[in-house]
Amino acid sequence: MVDSKKPLTSCPWPRDNPLMIAYHDAEWGVPLHDDRKLFEFMLLDAFQAGLSWEIILKKRENFRRAMHDFDPGKIARYTQKDLDRLLTDEGIIRNRLKLQAAITNAQRFLELQMEFGSFDWYIWQFVGGTPIVNKWKSLAQIPAKTKESDAMSADLKKRGFKFVGSTICYAFMQAAGMVNDHVVGCHRYREINAMKR
Repeated sequence: MVDSKKPLTSCPWPRDNPLMIAYHDAEWGVPLHDDRKLFEFMLLDAFQAGLSWEIILKKRENFRRAMHDFDPGKIARYTQKDLDRLLTDEGIIRNRLKLQAAITNAQRFLELQMEFGSFDWYIWQFVGGTPIVNKWKSLAQIPAKTKESDAMSADLKKRGFKFVGSTICYAFMQAAGMVNDHVVGCHRYREINAMKR
């Protein structure tokens, strides 16, 4: 019988941050197949480059408000006026290159949807359609990139995506549940492994 009073063991990276803990416990590593949500993670991971995920999470709802709820169809049609508006929005990351990349990536995202029927169908091919289940015992064992993220990065770059280096792609794979990188002692490790497509 499980002791309900015993605290759950968890990955150490959320620390005592309620926002990070909520993200870890509800979203990170859950196999994701919804195109709109996949685009959201792709967009946010590109903005994370050089920053911490904690900063991105704090600004996530501001991004959602400023960028039409992460709708790639709307973002793909952004004009210079939209870019100027975003560059004055103190609630988001006001990096011109990253904002321009978000528009470009939305356009390329729509092209992939047309070509493959869904972005989900395209992106999951890099792990053979099923999550890679790792067995890390500590954060130190978790790689920054893998051969799968290398392949994803190369193909996305070839298709014109920006801010899609292998490390960013691997962070995306972790967030979208393409890999289970919860440490084996974490309460989410087995819960996520039990999830089937």
